[in-house]
Amino acid sequence: MATVYGDSVGVGSNSLLLALLMTQIVAFPFAIIYGKLAKKVGTRNMLLIGIVMYIIICFVAYNMKSAVEFWLLAFLVATSQGGIQALSRSYFGKMIPKEKANEFFGFYDIFGKFAAIMGPALYAFFSQITGQSRYGVLSVMILFIVGGGIMLFAVPRDVKA
Repeated sequence: MATVYGDSVGVGSNSLLLALLMTQIVAFPFAIIYGKLAKKVGTRNMLLIGIVMYIIICFVAYNMKSAVEFWLLAFLVATSQGGIQALSRSYFGKMIPKEKANEFFGFYDIFGKFAAIMGPALYAFFSQITGQSRYGVLSVMILFIVGGGIMLFAVPRDVKA
């Protein structure tokens, strides 16, 4: 989705590929940083911080006008992506009954695939009806707000991940 949006605002294909590569390289140390910070402030809090970062990323993307801003956006994504992926899996593992871990991780995987479809579908839908991809990227924020709300109000606070 990032490359489609970057292309729609005029970022060249070489720059898109390099930004995606940079995102993967930067995400690795930030996953470690998230883990260390989770030990100090809690996994749940770090997950919420990551979700808030993604909401900020949606606003930055909505206002993006140049390749330099696309690189900033890619860096911001990298700061949260690895940490959220690693922490959410371990946090989920602590919440579920151990004897049913396979079943629950099956659901976890299905919801991950659902999210991989819903994000681009929302982006495409709002881009199509508004005629501007900027509104499409802003619409993805809905998923982060819903996810953050579930995390904030429905997920137990006392999970030790």
